[in-house]
Amino acid sequence: MKKMGIFLMILFLFPFSCWAYSNRIIVGGETIGIEVHSKGVYIVGFYSVTHKNLGVDAGFQIGDNILSVDNRNVSTIEDLNHILVEEKTYQFEVLRNEKKKTISLRVIYEDGMIRTGLYVKDQINGIGTLSYIDPETNIYGSLGHEILESASRQKFAVKDGYIYEAKVTSIDKSRNGLTGSKNALLKRKNIYGTVEFNEEEGIFGKYTKEYLPDGIMEVGESKDIHTGKAIIRTVIADNQVREYDIDIKAINEDNSNKNILFEITDKALLQEAGGIVQGMSGSPIIQEDKIIGVVNYVIVEDTKMGYGIFITTMLKKGDEVFS
Repeated sequence: MKKMGIFLMILFLFPFSCWAYSNRIIVGGETIGIEVHSKGVYIVGFYSVTHKNLGVDAGFQIGDNILSVDNRNVSTIEDLNHILVEEKTYQFEVLRNEKKKTISLRVIYEDGMIRTGLYVKDQINGIGTLSYIDPETNIYGSLGHEILESASRQKFAVKDGYIYEAKVTSIDKSRNGLTGSKNALLKRKNIYGTVEFNEEEGIFGKYTKEYLPDGIMEVGESKDIHTGKAIIRTVIADNQVREYDIDIKAINEDNSNKNILFEITDKALLQEAGGIVQGMSGSPIIQEDKIIGVVNYVIVEDTKMGYGIFITTMLKKGDEVFS
């Protein structure tokens, strides 16, 4: 199984529970661009310097998050370049499997440049689908799963980021064994909101762009969900949010985020996309005029099948991280 995000709209009354999330939210479905910046700089690969594997020999691993060098904090690749200015041994503090580790690396001056033997990354860009906005708090949620660093498949430690306008230009269709994707024109200047938290349940932030408080729908609790007909809201090539038929096959309240097993039955969506595609993560799932979940996984072996997370799970997490 594969997550579909690439690396895609409120309470007028509070429910009687320990959570303060809204029981009426604005339902999304729009494709959004996503850019997140890391806490530190990630190692994503290695290269040879004068026939030596500097980074590997020093003990670095793919997925290590560089936090500081010689006790100087590192947040961006630019920070790293400002520190590594001469051929010598530096002390790198890295975060690996949630534990800090110090590694000594002697960098080499070659071809007019300082060479470390490390390929690094400090941000991730992609697309997903807006799931909801709470107009009372302007908290939004998207994706229904965390953003992973692609080389290490570890959760990306987000410092900050934003969501912005994205227009779908074409679809690479899915087929069994291979997940397709939405292709989009990204308009980074038209910012919709911040990205402040990257969690197993999705990404969360504050929606900052003006919007009309329409499209409000009641939140469906897990007890309200049943097998049978439902719909998802998403965008395909015409850039209109449309509703597509699905059939809910099973409901699992014990799993943390694979709660709703469903099959796409809509002929138009199957014809256009071949099933679930990357960029569809976050698409709202609606049953009997209630938003009940969010699409978050595709079953690669059968791409018309997928999973969704309960919307209440996302709302609880959004309330928790901002409390």
